[in-house]
Amino acid sequence: MNLRLIWQTLSDPTRLRVLALLAQEELSVAELQQVLHLGQSRISTHLSVLRSAKLAEPRREGKHTYYSLAKNLPAKTRLLLDAAWNTLPEIPEAAKDDAALKVVLDKRRSAARDYFNRIAGRLGKSFCPGRSWSEVGPLLAQLVPSVVIADLGAGEGWLAQLLAQNATQVIAVDNSPKMVAFAKAELKKKKISNIEYRLGDISEPPIDPGTIDIAILSQALHHTVNPAQTLSAAARLLKPGGRLVILDLNQHQFDKARKLYGDHWLGFTEVDLRQWLKDAGLEHIRVQLLVPETEPPHLQPLLATASKPAA
Repeated sequence: MNLRLIWQTLSDPTRLRVLALLAQEELSVAELQQVLHLGQSRISTHLSVLRSAKLAEPRREGKHTYYSLAKNLPAKTRLLLDAAWNTLPEIPEAAKDDAALKVVLDKRRSAARDYFNRIAGRLGKSFCPGRSWSEVGPLLAQLVPSVVIADLGAGEGWLAQLLAQNATQVIAVDNSPKMVAFAKAELKKKKISNIEYRLGDISEPPIDPGTIDIAILSQALHHTVNPAQTLSAAARLLKPGGRLVILDLNQHQFDKARKLYGDHWLGFTEVDLRQWLKDAGLEHIRVQLLVPETEPPHLQPLLATASKPAA
């Protein structure tokens, strides 16, 4: 650490102004130009000196570079810097720097606001980074309460693993011995202890009645022989006040799904689902049609929820 070099660096009024700005906000060369009303080459020269003195540090993001006050400055360097900043009121040009910085930061916010103003009403109809299921799924999993959940027709267990992040316990049921064996191996490898896999048919799940807070059938109901029986069985698992959540498909005519995906039913109508849930003794029934797939055959998911009457 060369204190003489640092003091010489701080003796330049422009460099002192630059550091005062970088202490408040990370800024690009272009933004510093707008605040200081100086040319790009002059700003870049000052930044180069500040970097050599280890007073400023860059951060590269794509094609842009942003600068900020160096972090964890030595105590003696910080004392020199604070002493130098005490002279800022004696620099006439520095008087307007804070106001000019506010204008620059307002422009940043306006740019983001203008973008969303342009795409309002279209955001959900096109690709947007960070909004796919691989991001939204883990986010929603953090909202799961500390309860006991049954994942009926759990398959390889990707949903069960998401739910288990916050749930007290997840009981996963599947009728495929190979699927259950694979899932158990994954749980062992990932050291997940609050998921229990059970081999069984979801129309007669191997779970004691009245022990489950939330039962989930995710793209599983259309594989069952008797959906009404399966929903009744799921309802019996619930504690009073427990909830049943179903993600499946709206009724469709894509017959190849039977061979391609092993589907037994080609989706369900809202009317049938409501009736079966009512017959299962559930209340607060809601069935919601979701956005159809963009690619043929344009299958449309649906979401149904219902709850068991409180005791």
